[in-house]
Amino acid sequence: MDAVTPFTPVSALIGGALIGLSAVWLMAANGRIAGISGITGGLIGPAVPDRLWRLAFVAGLIAAPLIVMLAAGPVEISIQAGPLTLIAAGLLVGAGTQMGSGCTSGHGVCGLSLFSPRSLASVAVFMAAGAATVFVTRHLIA
Repeated sequence: MDAVTPFTPVSALIGGALIGLSAVWLMAANGRIAGISGITGGLIGPAVPDRLWRLAFVAGLIAAPLIVMLAAGPVEISIQAGPLTLIAAGLLVGAGTQMGSGCTSGHGVCGLSLFSPRSLASVAVFMAAGAATVFVTRHLIA
């Protein structure tokens, strides 16, 4: 069975605009890049003086979808992978963000807007890897 990904341009545009605005706000207010791996990495390890805003940021990432579900009702979530696949994927993403000095949000949203060559290269690799993964999982393995 082929997986169908719904085309939702309005919600995608609104979500993208909100992500962009929050990245600008964080940069303007704190002088920080809104990269999730860097923000969460600052919560783990030695105490840092800016831990409070990092905790608030991560709490917002968790609270926002819960608030939307309370307002709009439950959302059907379908994950078509087993627990081992999800664990492996999470570990690979973590290793990739460490190797690439950042994650998709840091490089894609913030790094590209700052014209960072490293971010351009990282985003090119992210996109190529994502396209290859979709092709393999939907056309070769399925």
